[in-house]
Amino acid sequence: MREVFENLAAQISPTDFIDVAIIAIIIYQVLRFIRETRAEQLVKGLLILIIVMIVAGVVHLYALNWLLRNFMQFGIIALVIVFQPELRRALEYLGRSSWFRGKLQSADKEKAKNVAAVITKAVDFFSTNHVGALIIIERNVTLNDFAETGVILNSDLAPEIFENVFFNGAPLHDGAAIVSGEKLRAAACVLPLTRNKDLPLELGMRHRAGIGVTEVSDAYAIMVSEETGVISTAHDGKLTRFLDVKALEKLLLDIYLSEKEPVRHGILRAFEKGNGDAQKQ
Repeated sequence: MREVFENLAAQISPTDFIDVAIIAIIIYQVLRFIRETRAEQLVKGLLILIIVMIVAGVVHLYALNWLLRNFMQFGIIALVIVFQPELRRALEYLGRSSWFRGKLQSADKEKAKNVAAVITKAVDFFSTNHVGALIIIERNVTLNDFAETGVILNSDLAPEIFENVFFNGAPLHDGAAIVSGEKLRAAACVLPLTRNKDLPLELGMRHRAGIGVTEVSDAYAIMVSEETGVISTAHDGKLTRFLDVKALEKLLLDIYLSEKEPVRHGILRAFEKGNGDAQKQ
């Protein structure tokens, strides 16, 4: 027995440990990414089918084993089509990881405070006066496709600009406003609706669109209910409701200035290069 272990140890090289470590990291990141998503249920279902297929082969259930093997071959193609948004999001997540980013200059603290103050003041006005609003904060994943569905503005940020955009009856009030860095990139934008069927029934299209855009990008959405004036935020497909203006301002400052990505919300700083400001994460 000792000789067996000695021979086994002699065959293991340092690259084997590196190989196993890389595989372990990949598996961990995949599990972390799919947690609390539709893909999590998919993985559980696939594991059950694989176990059944193995058991069928062991106990010589040839017909069942053949059926499951063929399902695995053709089912993967169907799954790629069905879960295309999740796969796209995973690739975008990989593309914006720190492995592929150079060193970025720090965002100007005073500019960040000004952006947070402007958006907070506008949202406070909307909440107090029960004006419906949907503001999207663009981060690393560009929202140009969604911006082009609305009216391109590229205007400086000011509370009065937001109030004019979302004034009930104004031409641009029906849709989302996209903020990129220090600019109001576009208004009256059309966003994809969330596929989450478990949301409260009282949430309307504004909230569902805000959640939906965060499911396909790393954007941060701010929603104000026209009926109740409640302030809500969404990120990574998760909704947070009943925020006050102080909590919102803190979140906005975190988007631009925080040193690390918060565990729960995954907030990042983003001053877009196209607006002449540096971006920091």
